[in-house]
Amino acid sequence: MPHMREQLCFILYAASRSVTNAYRPGLARLGLTYPQFATLLLLKDEDGLGVADLAQQLHLDASTISPLLKRMETMGLVRRTRSAADERRVSVSLTDAGRELTGPATQVRHEVGNRLDLTPEEADLLRSLGQRLIDSYDTVDLD
Repeated sequence: MPHMREQLCFILYAASRSVTNAYRPGLARLGLTYPQFATLLLLKDEDGLGVADLAQQLHLDASTISPLLKRMETMGLVRRTRSAADERRVSVSLTDAGRELTGPATQVRHEVGNRLDLTPEEADLLRSLGQRLIDSYDTVDLD
């Protein structure tokens, strides 16, 4: 059996923490946490997503997404709107302030990307393998 530091689960956990921590200084300048940053960039690409769709795409639980969106709404970055046809459905859109922040947020992403010691091909491979892991985990029945 591999030593704990050689196990895939530990390497993925530590790598995730390292990359997320690399974002911290740049996001702090913008007053954002990493989950807020991810939400901002997702809405930049797909504005007006429903809360459930947003949570699914960000891999967040409902108990996490609701307070996150409430904080971002208080910050003036997003707007939550109930559907007139189905008041259970709430869509989330960027405000003008949120849209303006996507440029500097994207710059932080580039800064972190430039610090990674990976070739573009290695980054693509890592992204592809990571997505395969996510996809395979999402199809596993945990019951």
